[in-house]
Amino acid sequence: MGSSVNRYYFGANLSRHRTGLILGALIGLGGGLPWGVLFGALVGYQIDRLVQRMSGSQLPQPKVQQAFFDATFTVLGKLAKADGHVTHAEIRYAETVMARMRLNDHLRCRAIDCFQQGKQDDYDINIVLQPLGMLLSGNTMLRQMFLEIQLQAAMIDGQFSTHEGDVLSQVCQYLGMSRAEFSATADRMRSEHAFQQDQQGAYRHEPTDTGALRQAYGVLGLQPNCDNQSLKKAYRKLMSQHHPDKLVARGLPDTMMQLAKEKTQEIQAAYEVIKKARKN
Repeated sequence: MGSSVNRYYFGANLSRHRTGLILGALIGLGGGLPWGVLFGALVGYQIDRLVQRMSGSQLPQPKVQQAFFDATFTVLGKLAKADGHVTHAEIRYAETVMARMRLNDHLRCRAIDCFQQGKQDDYDINIVLQPLGMLLSGNTMLRQMFLEIQLQAAMIDGQFSTHEGDVLSQVCQYLGMSRAEFSATADRMRSEHAFQQDQQGAYRHEPTDTGALRQAYGVLGLQPNCDNQSLKKAYRKLMSQHHPDKLVARGLPDTMMQLAKEKTQEIQAAYEVIKKARKN
């Protein structure tokens, strides 16, 4: 998975900023020295990134919302079919997401169409990921939320397969997310999946259970030996990153606000479990 993500990530950046690279290299070529071409390409790359980021922040929010919505369900469809067949659990997850979003008939039909499209063997999800990546350039919070939704789908059974990992690599590619960002998010999602299972079982009555408590720390991206200051800092950062109003203000579709609310509730629950355990 690591080499796949890095390869996609590197290739995506070259592709997205090829105009700046080419123009910069041509300008550098005028100097007559080989290093001038490399330096010019680097400068052109950085300028192109800045221009895309600035232009992306000025795009109308409805365009961001529509791209996010369509890409969400299209990629969910691709993930569901990644291993060759779609399971009942994967279909239920997509239906559950739609139900939690309380979609009207029109949006539900749109979500289903996107899901079905993504399931097609010959469908290239880069068609939806490339424009989404452009729109979310510099929008760290929304990129994070998109990846978390897809990881939750891939981890229905607690882990994602190699083929699902390939799809997630493409997501990282076009959202411009590094290997470190992906790994940290994937680790938190694994812990969140286990934490949810524990909350539904006996652990909700035994908050000091060592294994389950470790999952609560994992939800916050922490180790059990962290100090109180680090605990509070991680908690506040995650709560801020997943604040529903902030996400909607940055382009999250209004219908997905419930998903963000549930995310903050999960973070809050994990934090409360840790605080209670530390008092004992």
